[in-house]
Amino acid sequence: MVNKKGTGPVYVLGVGMTKFIKPRGKVDYTELGFESGIKAMLDAKINFDDVDQGVACFCYGDSTCGQRVFYQFGMTGIPIYNVNNNCSTGSTGLYMGRSMIAHGASDCVLVIGFEKMFPGSLQTFFQDRANPTGTSNLMTKETRGVTNAPGAAQLFGNAGREHMEKYGSKLEDFAEIARINHLHSTKNPYSQFQDVYTLDQIVKSTMIHEPLTKLQCCPTSDGSAAAVLVSQAFLDARPELKDQAILIAGQCLATDTPDLFNRSSIDLIGYAMSERAGKAALAEANVSPDEIKVCELHDCFSANEMVTIEALGLAPKGKAHELVRRGGITYGGKVVINPSGGLISKGHPLGATGLAQCAELVWHMRGWANNRQVEGTTAALQHNLGLGGAVVCTVYTRPDRKAAVTLSDEVIGKKNGLGYNPAVEAKGFTKAQCDAVRSKKARSQWALQDTLDKVVARF
Repeated sequence: MVNKKGTGPVYVLGVGMTKFIKPRGKVDYTELGFESGIKAMLDAKINFDDVDQGVACFCYGDSTCGQRVFYQFGMTGIPIYNVNNNCSTGSTGLYMGRSMIAHGASDCVLVIGFEKMFPGSLQTFFQDRANPTGTSNLMTKETRGVTNAPGAAQLFGNAGREHMEKYGSKLEDFAEIARINHLHSTKNPYSQFQDVYTLDQIVKSTMIHEPLTKLQCCPTSDGSAAAVLVSQAFLDARPELKDQAILIAGQCLATDTPDLFNRSSIDLIGYAMSERAGKAALAEANVSPDEIKVCELHDCFSANEMVTIEALGLAPKGKAHELVRRGGITYGGKVVINPSGGLISKGHPLGATGLAQCAELVWHMRGWANNRQVEGTTAALQHNLGLGGAVVCTVYTRPDRKAAVTLSDEVIGKKNGLGYNPAVEAKGFTKAQCDAVRSKKARSQWALQDTLDKVVARF
């Protein structure tokens, strides 16, 4: 469940991501994964030959898509794992990478999440076998009945209805969560949408499943994000990189308990496992919920953000809507939730989401997110959930546990050698920069094909 005593610390040394885009089939996963992987290695100032193991995170793709992506960097013979854990896939890969390093199996792990999706709501592809969430759907049928709305919207919308019935939250409270996330996305250059809406516009958008209107539901997306994780020994050998390394101070991957089926719509979307993972990660990091000033929370629907605010201890149970009403989840409030715009506005390419959350919080802890920085941040919390179910919560701190100091774009551009700040500008890389991080000893042009040309052409 947690990083056991006696194991080594693990740091995020590099992150990178693509813009999240509408799923129109124009960019293949090979290009998406390549772009974010190159960016993460450039950020970490490593070469692929330094990587001991690779983790590829995706839900929609044939087996060994991960090798197809990683071979473009080099065919060094390292272990490559393909991970599918529903919407928590990306952070499950992050958890695996941390475990490998913490227990001495690696010094450097590259984790890449990518997804090429289909337009519209999520679909079930295998009709000749049991659906993994079939038991949850049956519980929904028995307790709330079913409608023609997308299945996920019914599950999370019903949780919102239960919160309204039990605690007095209103439709406008859920809409306010979406309004804030849409507003936050205007500062994130990687966000799929960057539109500002009034509360009235969100309330009056198409009703999907009350209380959820269309603008409270995350879109499907194509995109990729990546992270380079390293050990203390790896970092000690590169002391010049220590000021950009961010510590994974606490982390927990949890799955459902029998509470899932206690006939509560809130529990049916994984409340218990979110609560368990949040408590464990915060305890390992020795951080209290009140110390969290920045949080990337899995807002696939506004209703999930509402109930998870309580599961993570950011508000007392039954009081999240009160925190929302007094401006407590945005700048100037208790905690800034989803400064990236969250899934609702940034987008949700399933395999990439957890790693995009990681990138956002790493930029905050470095002081690089200077257009959306929360001053005085000493710890950041990540929550990434997948029905079926799994959830990963991660706490990030600076190694010295001090607050992040906001840096200028000019200083950051000099530090990273790229000439720009990737936290606020979604730029690309040159062929020469790409050449510097691809394997020197085992690269294959046949494996790369024309991916580099396609990626660079988009920049």
